[in-house]
Amino acid sequence: MDDAETNRLVRWLADVERIKQLKHTYCALCDDHYNADGLAALFTEDAVWDGGPMGVYRGRAAIRTFFEGSSKRVPFALHMVTNPIIEVDADRATGSWYLWQPMVYALPEGEQAYWMSVRYDDRYRRELQGWRFEQVRITLKVLSPYDQGFAKARIADVYGTLKPQR
Repeated sequence: MDDAETNRLVRWLADVERIKQLKHTYCALCDDHYNADGLAALFTEDAVWDGGPMGVYRGRAAIRTFFEGSSKRVPFALHMVTNPIIEVDADRATGSWYLWQPMVYALPEGEQAYWMSVRYDDRYRRELQGWRFEQVRITLKVLSPYDQGFAKARIADVYGTLKPQR
């Protein structure tokens, strides 16, 4: 391996690690009562957060507003992301991850424990401040009441009572 190839590999490894840190910071801020200011700072100004049934939010300000109210709907969450596949192309990148999350929903009938699993499909862009989310897209795989489990209730309909604000 020549010096140029070594330098490309080192840059690629550094970019992948920075993107992993971005995602882990996102998860930590979500678990910190959905720290809206911290989360918004991780996104490009023109970013899109597409939560599927949780709503689509366009632009950093809309994303911040969504997260600002999230801890009222979800007073407890523990985001655990796994299986990253990250592709870097200069100042752009894509990534897919799986999320496994124990959580509590604040429903009209009271707080209830749930299991949640999603697939994240992300796009990233390198800016002057470093890597930022350009898009986060969530595909819901499991949203099951803890006491029933996902064998009995794969995806519970909680979104009818938790309509996102746009």
